[in-house]
Amino acid sequence: MCGITGILGNADLSISNSMAACLSHRGPDGYGGYVDEVGNAGVSLSQSRLAIVDIDGSWQPIKSDHGCVLVQNGEIYNHAKIKDSISNYPWQTSGDAETILALHRKFSFDNEKPPQIPVGKKVGDLFRTKNADIIGNNAEKHKSWVSKLDGVWGFAIWDPLSRELILSRDSMGVKPLFRTIMPDGSLLFGSEIKSFYAHPEFISKPDINSLAVRLAYEYPLDYTTLFSGVTSVAQGTIETWSLDIEGRAVLTGVSRYNQEKISPENFWDPKVGAKELLDTLYSSVEDRMMSDVPIGLVLSGGLDSSLLAAITQDIANSSGSSIPECWTVAGDEENPDMIAAVDVAQNHELKHHKIIIDKDKFWDGLPNFVWSGEDLDVSVLFWQPLFENMSKKVKVGICGQGADELHAGYSRHKILSEHARLIDERLSLFGDISIDNNYIGAGQPWIDNNFSAKDKFSNLRDALQFELDRGQLTNFQLRLGDRHSMAYGVEARVPFLSNKHRNKSHKIPLEWKLSGLDEKMALREAANLTKLPKHIVSRPKVPAGTATTPNIISDLISELTPHAMEWANDYGRLSPILANQPDMAIGMRIFHAMHFTDYKNGIRKGNLIDLIDDVSDWNSL
Repeated sequence: MCGITGILGNADLSISNSMAACLSHRGPDGYGGYVDEVGNAGVSLSQSRLAIVDIDGSWQPIKSDHGCVLVQNGEIYNHAKIKDSISNYPWQTSGDAETILALHRKFSFDNEKPPQIPVGKKVGDLFRTKNADIIGNNAEKHKSWVSKLDGVWGFAIWDPLSRELILSRDSMGVKPLFRTIMPDGSLLFGSEIKSFYAHPEFISKPDINSLAVRLAYEYPLDYTTLFSGVTSVAQGTIETWSLDIEGRAVLTGVSRYNQEKISPENFWDPKVGAKELLDTLYSSVEDRMMSDVPIGLVLSGGLDSSLLAAITQDIANSSGSSIPECWTVAGDEENPDMIAAVDVAQNHELKHHKIIIDKDKFWDGLPNFVWSGEDLDVSVLFWQPLFENMSKKVKVGICGQGADELHAGYSRHKILSEHARLIDERLSLFGDISIDNNYIGAGQPWIDNNFSAKDKFSNLRDALQFELDRGQLTNFQLRLGDRHSMAYGVEARVPFLSNKHRNKSHKIPLEWKLSGLDEKMALREAANLTKLPKHIVSRPKVPAGTATTPNIISDLISELTPHAMEWANDYGRLSPILANQPDMAIGMRIFHAMHFTDYKNGIRKGNLIDLIDDVSDWNSL
């Protein structure tokens, strides 16, 4: 686990190393860099490392015997099986990252093929070959081996013989990977957008259309970010890049190696299905307990994290390993989440760390929270004090994220028509969103330009599919877990999103996910097979953030709302939406202060009010 960065084109190792230094929170255990000059251009790769597996051996960038170089952020959980399946590879490490290079060599290496210099055409913000988005493009040849990886990742491989750069992201987008194109045609990529701030030519500007959609849906849609010209590599995707004759980065291929499909079956037998569902979670948790450093557990008191607590205890007991300690955060000792978490910890005899958030620390922490999250969040600040405390004892935290997306656990799933109406009402406040067709499609930030929510949330299956495909999980929930755990050098692992559990959950009939006021019934049947207290198994879902620190959140919004209404007027076409969402107006102002004002100097320090009073001119951005 780490932060990775790189430049393809006008490569400069000192700059990519500076980009990686911006991600030192993701990888405080060491740094590495590589540069390869190719004529008038080249590639540089850099990494800041968080050592979790093969602590002393797996330093990056890693170079293979066939000349390719890798930087990776993430974990490959089936690396031992992959190593057993590949003979005659000269392994240099006992870690997981090297298996990516070994698979690349076995399935795609061809030393007889001369390098091809691509001819690119400008489409959107990037240059790409004419066949980059059709079947048979350069990325397609890597699908067979990337599909063999089971884990979470954002990685880059440079093949100097074919002059090809491969970028790839895990199936669900647990780990981030962003890219942008510089004026000279160079490609920058990195695990977080703030790494680009170290490049002298990068200018941080807001993307107004993406912001409007984010305010309407409550998460960025598709592969957009809130930053103009910055695109996320899509989840479950491989991109291939090369250099044209002028040294510019050219996209030569885009290929999806994974596409989630919710396909409910007509019948589900709880006597059989619950055990099968539980077994997938046992297997998932066991894989995610792979570590050479201590592991902890995020225990919210809800069904999902409580189920993981029961499973981790069973696995630790059966293997003779240490039982992970658990951490809970809340606004006070009487918070229902805290009470439920205490019950679970006591029932399973887990060592329990209880964190009570101080109101002053909440306010003081908001600038850092928005800086780390690269988004508008304010109500879910509890993530950072949670991981800050965990980081004092562990480097890995097992989390329950993903269960609500797979098993229809959110309140909005019960009121889809009302949810869609609210989204469309917000969009109407902004007015027409015009997206140029050159920014739609493979390799581009938008999937389509139909933003109306009415059809997308007409039924539960379509709603769940849309949220998986279009960003609710990867751009919101998983972003929160990644950014705010890594802000303190802790890797968040999410067993509910394993291949086995996803595939099993996609087949559960919808009436076993949501029926009337009941939600996640199939998952509760599975939880009933554990030693969890029955009142925990039946406990309804409560919203994170507002439920975790209700008084602090309400006080914050109440106190700042008069200012927020004034701030909303500063944001042009976004003003009507922000005026209807004071919490987002507050988040927008802090985001403006942290990411568009003096951003080249790193995180801004100071009092919250002073920071949000001192912002750059929005109209000049």
